[in-house]
Amino acid sequence: MRIVKAGRFEPTSKMCSSCGYVLPELPLSVRAWTCPACGTHHDRDENAAKNLLRFALTVA
Repeated sequence: MRIVKAGRFEPTSKMCSSCGYVLPELPLSVRAWTCPACGTHHDRDENAAKNLLRFALTVA
């Protein structure tokens, strides 16, 4: 098993897992958002999980 650590300030919640657009701000109270670049609707936690998986697979 290999452990990959993402940096604390990686924009995993506010980066669109479809196109890579990064929101300038995303308050913690916002639980869902729509990407202004590609229109994909995201649940904040599911989007972060997809981005973390992609990060782990590209670093590994």
